[in-house]
Amino acid sequence: MDSRLARRQTRGNPEAEAQAQTQALAADGRSEAVRAEARTALLAAQPGTKSNDSDYVFITFILNYLPHGVIGLLVAAFFAAALSSKAAELNALGSTTTIDFYRHVFKREASDAHYVAATKWFTFFWGLVALAFALFANLAENLIQAVNIVGSVFYGVVLALFLVAFFIRWVGGTAIFWAALVAQALVFVLYFSLSISYLWYNSSAAPPACCSA
Repeated sequence: MDSRLARRQTRGNPEAEAQAQTQALAADGRSEAVRAEARTALLAAQPGTKSNDSDYVFITFILNYLPHGVIGLLVAAFFAAALSSKAAELNALGSTTTIDFYRHVFKREASDAHYVAATKWFTFFWGLVALAFALFANLAENLIQAVNIVGSVFYGVVLALFLVAFFIRWVGGTAIFWAALVAQALVFVLYFSLSISYLWYNSSAAPPACCSA
């Protein structure tokens, strides 16, 4: 219906455009009525169940409109993308924690085997942290919004680190480290104390980190 309305708008026929718009609004109203009815039935069958269906649009399209072979390939691609990104992420976090933190603070003269074992334990620790984030996303009504909220809390500081590294190279590592901690703490304070949109956290973290540096 939306594509039909777009075609009639390009033809310059006001009457046909108004008719198509009325039909589109009526179809949207019927769709919302069906969604409300399904939501009511779901809550009646199991009270407390999340009734937000925005996360199921893509899944419904995959199950109802794609061939089964393509569905299998798509699921395999999902798992491959998730495993590859998580493996690289956890490996980088474990190695960085061992080299930049553990070796300098706790064990300066340990053997390579000891550092390898420490890296494995730190990788396990960061895996638990990743699971905690996944459980947080499960509590949210909208998965896409939850991912963007978590990202927005940390994106500003990461952006500031890259800006300083590329454009303000005279700033030392210690200065930018403490500035990043202050900026991240500021974001957490804003997140728990204000009701602003999560998109503003990106801009609220980058300037303090850059200016503090």
